[in-house]
Amino acid sequence: MSADYSHLSSAILEQCFGKVVQAVADCLFSATTRTLGQITSATKFSRKEVAFALAVLVKFRLVDFAASKQNPFLAEYALRREDVLCLLRYPRYVHLVQTKYGNVGASIAEELINSGSDTATGILVKCLAENENKTESPESYRNTFLQMITDHYIIKRPELLVGDDQDENVPKFETNECDFFRHPNIDLQLLAKIHKGEATLAEARDSHMVWNLNYDRFHQDFRDTIMVDAIERKLGENAAECFRFILKIMYNTTDPWERKLSNQITFVEIKQAIERKSNNLDLMKYLDQYISLLTEDSLGFFRRVGDMGGGVYVVDMEHAFESLAFACAECVITERFGSKAARIFRVIRSKKYIEQEDLQKEAMIPSKEAKSLAYNLFQEQFIHVKIIKKPGGGSNGPAKAFYLFQVKEKDTVRMLLDASYKSLYNTIERSNFEKNEHKGLIEKSQRLDSIVEAMKERGETDEYIAEIVETFTPPECEILNKVKNRIKTLSKAELTLDDTIFLLQMYQHHCTTLPTGIRKFK
Repeated sequence: MSADYSHLSSAILEQCFGKVVQAVADCLFSATTRTLGQITSATKFSRKEVAFALAVLVKFRLVDFAASKQNPFLAEYALRREDVLCLLRYPRYVHLVQTKYGNVGASIAEELINSGSDTATGILVKCLAENENKTESPESYRNTFLQMITDHYIIKRPELLVGDDQDENVPKFETNECDFFRHPNIDLQLLAKIHKGEATLAEARDSHMVWNLNYDRFHQDFRDTIMVDAIERKLGENAAECFRFILKIMYNTTDPWERKLSNQITFVEIKQAIERKSNNLDLMKYLDQYISLLTEDSLGFFRRVGDMGGGVYVVDMEHAFESLAFACAECVITERFGSKAARIFRVIRSKKYIEQEDLQKEAMIPSKEAKSLAYNLFQEQFIHVKIIKKPGGGSNGPAKAFYLFQVKEKDTVRMLLDASYKSLYNTIERSNFEKNEHKGLIEKSQRLDSIVEAMKERGETDEYIAEIVETFTPPECEILNKVKNRIKTLSKAELTLDDTIFLLQMYQHHCTTLPTGIRKFK
């Protein structure tokens, strides 16, 4: 992990959990594992504060622990660095759940996010407490919770091992993939009693089963949306709908996080799925033409690999995210250096290796301008130079060398990722600065809004309310509006940067062999 990601993680953790948790996480970020004593001495906080911070991080699934190899009675803690960025995506997770399951699902997701992890009964009790004045029944909450488990949006954490052999100080957990999505036994009558205060959570039958959000499942949907939206922009809605059905068929036989290619899909399978579930008559009528469009498109999302069963196809994740990632890189170059620089980048990438003289001819750009743009791209590490020395020369002079431009794709993506981490960190810091700098004005505005709301409820006259509103002077209103607009712009920038980071992370997962934070189950 880079220094830029370290700074970003630190800023996110401070924003979400405060200074102590941030300091503990920073200490863990700089090492593979650390013990409680090592963290306490490094952070200068008390043992109690460090232990509480670690408990919070473990509860939110940001820290793992296990017995030390040297001393089985001593726990060693490790930070899950890749998952820190997921804290910024919580609003997107809730929005996705609300889209699929409505307000009941959104309420469950919010409680899971606020709790980090909890039992099913505990989550539903909190949801019911928030639902005092609404019409949803406990049964609807239970059914939605179980459906989210079935769809893998919620996953069970490993269970604590309890027994005679569990005599060490460090707890051990049983990880059984078959139980990750096994439904808990939720008693609605007991749930009602707990809600009324007539029983406790300890009496629930599922008190040993702890649940949290399954980030990988959400990221799978985000990844699919990126691909479907790219096809919709280029080939239209019908082609996008066709590809959406192809992805659903793919997940029946292929691990969602397979790095390169999916298992084979036949034309007959695609046709049957669309006829069974789609109401799009145009898609059914011209299905073979839409399949041809997808296979012949330069994005390369879908490839034909055989002729059996009307045609055999695979989804090429590697080529798909290579195309998307470098489309993103070209957009960055266009914004920074102009369209001619993007053309130079495309030429170098398509030719693999190219000399300066050939570059200006292929790109059809004047020599002086081509050299200047190539130098800018080289300086910013979008392109690299490979030196090939010609043998010979002897004592008469230096050996002749050829200087070839090339694009190192993995290095370019890594550089863009680091730049995105740095930009996101700066955006968060600037937003925090604006809020702290105008804290008094923002608080005054909030107090005034609450006073006006209370006056309206009491039925005060409009003239009296207007007098109260006028205590907020025009210059203060102008400054506050400017601050709100700046914060709103920075929030939009955060969302856009996170989208870019996610796309580049998908490139790293599908197009390289680098270890990523994506696992089949977390």
